[in-house]
Amino acid sequence: MQHLLFIFRQQPTYSCKCDADLLLITLCTRTIQTHEGSIIKALDCASSAANRDALAKTVYARLLVENINKSVGQDLDSRMQIGVLDIYGFECFKFNSFEQFCINFSNEKLQQHFNEHVFKMEQEEYRNEEINWSYIEFIDNQDILDLIEKKPIGIISLLDEACMFPKSTHQTFSTKLFQNFQMHPRLEKVKFSETDFTMSHYAGKVTYQTDTFLDKNRDYIVVEHCNLLFSSKCRFISGLFSSLPEEASRSSYKFSSVASRFKQQLQALMETLKSTEPHYVRCVKPNSLNRPQKFENQSVLHQLRCGGVLEAVRISLAGYPTRRIYSEFIDRFGLLAPEFMDGSYDEKAVTERILQKSNLENYQLGRTKVFLRAGQIAVLDSRRIEVLDNAARLIQSHFRTFIAYKVFVVTRGAAITIQSYCRGCLARSIYEIRRQVASAILIQKHARKWLLRRAFLQVHSAVLIIQSSIRGFSVRHNFMHIKEHNAVVLIQAWWRRWKACSSFQHSRCAAISIQCTWRQKLARRELRRLRQAANDAGALRVAKNQLEKRLEDLTWRLTLEKIKGNQ
Repeated sequence: MQHLLFIFRQQPTYSCKCDADLLLITLCTRTIQTHEGSIIKALDCASSAANRDALAKTVYARLLVENINKSVGQDLDSRMQIGVLDIYGFECFKFNSFEQFCINFSNEKLQQHFNEHVFKMEQEEYRNEEINWSYIEFIDNQDILDLIEKKPIGIISLLDEACMFPKSTHQTFSTKLFQNFQMHPRLEKVKFSETDFTMSHYAGKVTYQTDTFLDKNRDYIVVEHCNLLFSSKCRFISGLFSSLPEEASRSSYKFSSVASRFKQQLQALMETLKSTEPHYVRCVKPNSLNRPQKFENQSVLHQLRCGGVLEAVRISLAGYPTRRIYSEFIDRFGLLAPEFMDGSYDEKAVTERILQKSNLENYQLGRTKVFLRAGQIAVLDSRRIEVLDNAARLIQSHFRTFIAYKVFVVTRGAAITIQSYCRGCLARSIYEIRRQVASAILIQKHARKWLLRRAFLQVHSAVLIIQSSIRGFSVRHNFMHIKEHNAVVLIQAWWRRWKACSSFQHSRCAAISIQCTWRQKLARRELRRLRQAANDAGALRVAKNQLEKRLEDLTWRLTLEKIKGNQ
């Protein structure tokens, strides 16, 4: 009790925004309504935990399940609908509990709908229409559905009865189950267990463990929980519990069976499916390892046999999947034989004549419908489309002729008007061009005269300038020749003097370079001699450093002399 008090005093304001003390009282006590008044009873830890789980289930159902159901529900204003039902897969595990029982029950129900639609209703219609037909046997699973949902003795009824008694356990439920269905061919008792039972479904046998059947089937609606959350300060939470239960005045706890609700919802689904025209897509699991590129032949064949696919294929091959009422057939395909459509005619006879004219076989005429093999309706549709296309082409050809003639008349009138306007424009353009040509000739005559005179004057002036320039150039050329002769004599004298000085400098630099080279050679020879003669490492290092310094000085002097020589 103190542990629960700590939890709900710390966190309710962040989740539900309701009174913590009232939430604690709601979870840890139970109110019993009597004629004399209300009695409040304290709960133990196990009952409080169950009460807490009931609150969590109620919030989950209101928060998620109901909103999802509303969002995916049918629009009540729609006149037609197309629905896709993705059913559960048949489940059989090592441990199968209440969930697998409900899933397999829904599969049995949907398999029965498949049998009724594909086998029972199909063959019943052939019988009513007096069609020549050989009856095909199939496996009916009505007995196992009676075992599960029949009242008052059925598995769901016995489970609800056991849940209503507080002291019932899964052992008592299993015992009562075996007592009522001891001789039933679809239910067996497991040898080494007193509570497990095995059911023979259409897809195979499944062993169910009843340890948690009662706990998972119980679903209590507590009025105090609804009142508490309705008074929440959070608008979202209070909006979920806006509709209070009708049992508020009679009982604080209302037992609700999960299996019964599941059964009712499944029955509503089946009624919806019966009011529609279903089409089936059978999915086959290729292998039990969930791996690609692996196909287990025996497993696939077992699924096809259990699901009634082989019988459905036989009916589809031997039956007539396409059927039409005579009036609908004549309304659609009567244009294939218009010669038979007189004022008063027999629909059945006209239908037969249309089929004979179309050279179709393997059809049968029933009392009110015509039955066709697979693919024959496509042949009739193709021929109907061909007739309609030919009629459309004829109408289009006449219509195009009328449109083309009308366009031609309008185009011809427009062409005449455009031609007359164009001729007038051309005549005016030619006249204007001739006027411009005469004016241009006169202007050109005066322009050529002015240009020729201007060119003559320019040439005359250019000749005078050229003559004066040539005479000045000749005089300057003679003067420069004399001046250049005197400059050459002076330059030759200076060249001889500079050449003599340069040869002296080159000789001096060459002598210094030879001396430096010879001194370097002597220094290297002395260094080798000292290296061979010296035994002391320290003395050798000192001598080496001195010689290297001396060599560096000589190299520097040689470089300096070369630089001076180049200058």
